[in-house]
Amino acid sequence: MTIKIVNTLGDIIIDRNVVAKLAAVSAMECYGLVGMVSKNTTSGLIKILKNEHLNRGVEIIVDEVGITIDLYVIIQFGTKISVVAENIISQVKFNVEKQTGLNVNKVNLNIEGVKTK
Repeated sequence: MTIKIVNTLGDIIIDRNVVAKLAAVSAMECYGLVGMVSKNTTSGLIKILKNEHLNRGVEIIVDEVGITIDLYVIIQFGTKISVVAENIISQVKFNVEKQTGLNVNKVNLNIEGVKTK
């Protein structure tokens, strides 16, 4: 599960988990985000992931043009969801493109719940 970048100097191979971790850490910097959740929540129970497992709340889809990032998150109650979502999407897109050189086609935000105090 790697992403390969070919340039004139050679090949760069980036593991998808590295890109997922970059996306998760970038999202966690945003105001209004409580945490990441696992994308496989079939039981109906949602558990906020700890820092070392944040990449489980991110899915990376690679195509010939670039990558698509799917984030699974919990938002803080009382925040405007649309503003928080736009902030997360732009922050993740900017940081992943800046740090990896990959073209991010889309960032999809899946809000799995709202946490009250």
